[in-house]
Amino acid sequence: MTDYAFTHLRHVDLAVPDYQQQLDFYTHQWGLTNVGTDGDVTYLAAEGSPEQYVVRIRKDSDKRLDLVSYGMSDAASVDGLAERLAVGGVQLVGEPGMLQTMGGGYGFRFFDVDGRTIEVSADVAVRRHRKVEEGESIPVKLSHVVLNSPNPEATVDFYDKWFGFKLSDTLTHPHLGKMMWFLRTNAQHHSMAVARGPHVSLHHASFELRGLDEYMRGTGRMLRAGVEKIWGPGRHTAGNNTFSYFLDPNGNTMEYTTELETLDEDTWHPHLLDFTQPEVADQWGTANAMNEFVAARSFNDPDKGLFIPPPV
Repeated sequence: MTDYAFTHLRHVDLAVPDYQQQLDFYTHQWGLTNVGTDGDVTYLAAEGSPEQYVVRIRKDSDKRLDLVSYGMSDAASVDGLAERLAVGGVQLVGEPGMLQTMGGGYGFRFFDVDGRTIEVSADVAVRRHRKVEEGESIPVKLSHVVLNSPNPEATVDFYDKWFGFKLSDTLTHPHLGKMMWFLRTNAQHHSMAVARGPHVSLHHASFELRGLDEYMRGTGRMLRAGVEKIWGPGRHTAGNNTFSYFLDPNGNTMEYTTELETLDEDTWHPHLLDFTQPEVADQWGTANAMNEFVAARSFNDPDKGLFIPPPV
């Protein structure tokens, strides 16, 4: 039995100054589909995903992570969570209600312990999607999101206490201590990870491709297009998934991945993994070496305090 509050990750919403270049990157290079624009906001879907959209891009003078969205099982669960959070002193952006975003649904937003906005929802309309075919090197779905926090222990405790996220593995460093916590809200090894960083920001968002061949084709397409690669291609030990990390035009780190591990939750026990061991970072040994310069690229620009994204 599990006590997960959330069923799965829905979407990641980004605000960017260079709006058109961002849209061109995600649609013409990364492989997402523009499914609607409302003023200075565009919704991008993954062809293989039933989610209405997996990335939302909003034009703004400030770059930031607008919000992260998670699904819940039903409206009653949404109401129950809102009540528990309010009683527990967690700041709600608003009361539960019908959402005005694409696909509708019922949900609300709140601020987590780091001040970032989280949205939860149920009863969102399912998007007509399709099977991604063999050889198609486009995202099937949004796989997971990794968040930077200057106080990651408190962030991990927050998501455990209120939403029942379970720890799958932890990356450690012999001199720096614990560096990254992999958290799950279903049997997938992680839907979220929390990284120790200098400030609150998005570390990276990850997109699942159909298989190894499609993952490598997608990685190669990015390299041929001259998109800046940060790290990869390789295969992590935590999650046993492949990785290729690239920078989008506004400096956000995005990952292509595949084969993220599905756990047997009755037998799984979290591991402490020493990140300085080469096989922990990359089992294959094919990726460029991870060092402080590579790591710093995923620190991203700091998000500026509490912010309420517009309800579009």
